[in-house]
Order: sequence, then C-alpha cells, then structure tokens
Amino acid sequence: MSTRPRSRKLLLLAVPCSLLFVTSLLVFYDKAGLSSEQAIGIHSSFPSESPLRSSISGQSILTEESTRPSGPAAIDGLSKPSDTFIALLQALNVMQSHFYTIWQGQWPHAIDWTAAVMGTQVSATLAAMTETWKSCTKFHPHDASQDQERENTINLYFTQITSFYFGENSFGLRTQAYDDMLWVVLGWLEGIKFINLHSDLHHASTHSGDTNIKASESNSSLWYAHQFIPQFAHRARLFYDLASRGWDTSLCGGGMVWNPHLAPYKNAITNQLYISASISMYLYFPGDNNASPFSFKNPVRPETGMPPAKAHDQQHLENAVEAYQWLKTSGMTNWRGLYIDGFHISGWRGGKNGSIGTGRCDVRDGQVYTYNQGVILSGLRGLWEATGSKMYLEDGHQLIRNVIAATGWNTR
Repeated sequence: MSTRPRSRKLLLLAVPCSLLFVTSLLVFYDKAGLSSEQAIGIHSSFPSESPLRSSISGQSILTEESTRPSGPAAIDGLSKPSDTFIALLQALNVMQSHFYTIWQGQWPHAIDWTAAVMGTQVSATLAAMTETWKSCTKFHPHDASQDQERENTINLYFTQITSFYFGENSFGLRTQAYDDMLWVVLGWLEGIKFINLHSDLHHASTHSGDTNIKASESNSSLWYAHQFIPQFAHRARLFYDLASRGWDTSLCGGGMVWNPHLAPYKNAITNQLYISASISMYLYFPGDNNASPFSFKNPVRPETGMPPAKAHDQQHLENAVEAYQWLKTSGMTNWRGLYIDGFHISGWRGGKNGSIGTGRCDVRDGQVYTYNQGVILSGLRGLWEATGSKMYLEDGHQLIRNVIAATGWNTR
C-alpha cells in the first residue's frame, strides 16, 4: 500500500502546527510590546541579502524592505521581525495553495478537527498580516499600489475562510471530542477578531462598530466582511455551549474531559483549548440572537430554541479563570515545566455497575508534545488582557523559556 496519502496528511498537519507556534508567539508578545525575536532570540534561516517575494495571482505581496521598520539596529544580532513575518506568510501560502480547494471549501486531505485548526490559523495569520502591514505604513511613504496588493492578498485568504464556513463538517463535529469542538469555537472567534481588527486599521472611516449587524442590513457604510460576523458568532456560541458540557467536577476536582464517548481522560490540550475559548468568548464574542437549532431547549419558551446570548458575558471570564487555576494546580507538568499529555483515573469503569474508581487523576501519560505548549499562550494573553493580572503573562513567559531550554537552543 502506498504511503503517499499518509505522508501528505502528515505534511498537511505540520504546516498549521508551524503556524500555530509562530502565531501563538506573535499573539502573546503583542501586548508585551516585544517582537518574538527580541524576546526569545530565534534566528531565521532566511538570508537577509535575499529578500523573499511571494507571488500570489501574479502580484508581489511582500518584500523584506516593506516589512522592516526603521529605527535602532537589531539587538545583539538577533534576526529581524521581517524574517519571522516572511516565514509566516510562506507557510500560509504553502498551506492554502497546495492543500486548500475553494470549490469544496475544505482542505480535502484534512479530517474534521485538523481542518478546524487550519481555519483558526488562517484567521489568526490574517490578523498578524493586517497589523504588521499597518505598522509598515508608519515608516514608509504611502504607496497606493502596494496597499492594493496587500488588500487583495487579505481578501484572497479571507474569502477562503468564508468558503470554509460552508465546507466545514459542522454537523459531524457536534458529536466528536470536546477538543475538536473547541477548535471550531476558536476558529470563528479568530475570524470575528480579524474582521474587526482589519476594519479598525484599514477601513476606519467605514467601520460603524456594530458587530452584530444582520446580513440583510449590511450596506456600503461597512466593510463587506461584517456581514459574516453573525454567522461566525452563532457557530462559535453553539460549539462553546456543546463543549462546555465536558467540564466535570466529579473527577479530579475539576477539569475538562477529552471525549464524551470514552473513559474519562483529562488532558492538557482540551483544558488549554477550553481556557483559550472561554476567554476569547468573553473578549470577542459579539452576542447572538439566532435561535437555531430548535432542538436546544429554552427553559422559558421551549418552542423558540436557543435564548439570546450577550457579549462579554462574565460567565465566560469566570470559566477561563477557574479552568486555568485547575490546570495550574493539576500536576500536569513535568520536571522541565512542560505540559504532559494528561491523566486517566485508576479503577474507573463505566456501565450500569460502574465506579469512579479513585476519582483522582493518578494515571499519568507523561508524553510531551509541542502541541500542548503553544495553545495555552493565547489563553494566558487573553486572561491578562481581561483581568490585568501580570501572573498570566509571567506564566506564559516562563513556559516559553521552558520550551526553549528543553530544545537546547542557545538563547544568550
């Protein structure tokens, strides 16, 4: 049997994982006022004398010079911020041009959850692109043709995200593991975040601030992408409500279980995703008045389906704070300070005569994956933004230092 399909799937997963780590660092350091290079000293493999030019639809979207801010020289020879940005764009271009099929609205070689991861990373990368290009205009003369090329690039990838909204297997994902559902939440909240950010930075004169406008009410006073916000918000809300059922206090004193169909397993990624999704719901969810699907029972009016949901719901913030406190005290890190995979519960058995066993997280899976070290960073950045507590930033910085130390890289 040929191994090519499997190899292609592994490569497909590797690209968003690379995007995940880079965008997690960029997001985390954004509010700290540092570039990721200044903070951790990653050296790029791109030679500075050979600017990369990515061609999409025959247009040059980036040169090194267009992303290099003027000002003080790089600190102690660290790589330029433009190098990381170029690598980010190159990874995005590979993922979308080689693996995405717009007529299907899908990455055909992906499975449901990896497609949700990739959708999340495309939207997060779009946010990094629009913010970086806005910064460039502070240091370089206005160039209308370059502005047009950049906007065209943004719209190229954003239209792929809108087609993915219809291509995503949203019905199948409702019955899958909780971490799969939480990637759906993060993906569409990232889409909303990008739309508002791009509007504020590049369409300020046309951005009304009404983030819950109905598609039928949209007009030329809004950037066209705002018509998608209600749909993105509804899907994020629906999947957050479904995934929140995984929070369980009967075992281990709290924490999310991984899969509702299997023996309880409390793992790092599901809890990290729940933290990140909860704080993102608090920060970016614009509210939702869509009552579909009607199978959800409204305790006040059962015939009307889901009740309205408000923006900046305090419950979402409380969920994030509680979940991180549980994760931090759960013992789910090793001697290097890295997150392990998770815990089983000894003696647990299901069925009619089932038992919770010890009820404790006492069967440890000590495998360490990079996947479990990056997702939490966006949650910690969000918790700091929402609460103002420096503890969350300090914990994030420490985790990054632990990851770098574990690789053996020289961080000077």
